[in-house]
Amino acid sequence: MGQALLGLLPLALAAALSTVPVTAAIVILLSDRRRRAGAAFLAATLLGTLVVVGLATLVGRALPGRTRQHDALIGQLEIVIGGVMVLIGVLTLVRQSRSHAPGGSGWLDDVGSLGVLPVFGIGLALCLRPKAGLLALAAGLAINRAALPLEENLVLLVVYTLVATSTVAVPIVATVLFPQQTVPRLVAANRWLSVHATTVGAAVMIPVGGYVIALGVTG
Repeated sequence: MGQALLGLLPLALAAALSTVPVTAAIVILLSDRRRRAGAAFLAATLLGTLVVVGLATLVGRALPGRTRQHDALIGQLEIVIGGVMVLIGVLTLVRQSRSHAPGGSGWLDDVGSLGVLPVFGIGLALCLRPKAGLLALAAGLAINRAALPLEENLVLLVVYTLVATSTVAVPIVATVLFPQQTVPRLVAANRWLSVHATTVGAAVMIPVGGYVIALGVTG
């Protein structure tokens, strides 16, 4: 399981570096409803990530073919998924370079004014974004490739979820426990992300896509 875990960690770290849920969490934590809304967003992010990657794992297991054919199909899918990641990253960087306006957080600026249930729904919906979906599919295929027992697959799912959502969980927990110390840092982080979020997200996608392609090629 150790080798499978090492192969899964880059995908989980890429998910953790996704700027959209992090920005949403920061906006929520800077609002007056930070405690309840923050808890709802964290719960939705944890649940959504676990379910999406779990479903991707089940889909990978349901792929047709015997062991060798099954592994070959997984490799082919990994190459396609990695290629799409690289393409999305490159296109985003090109579009960003041609735009003179900063990336900005757009509609995320209004998340802090929403109630608990809408925030929970947004947390779930963000787990279905293209980047999150591609990473979940890649993670599910990687788990399937390891061909481990069910209980070890569950461990991998939980580890992926905890790492992937750590950049949402840590600020929320820290803000609830130490609001006075954390809020100024959140303001600075929100200001930085409003300018650099798009570039960071795209820059992460390219090497991670290359990594997924390499997984598919090497098998």
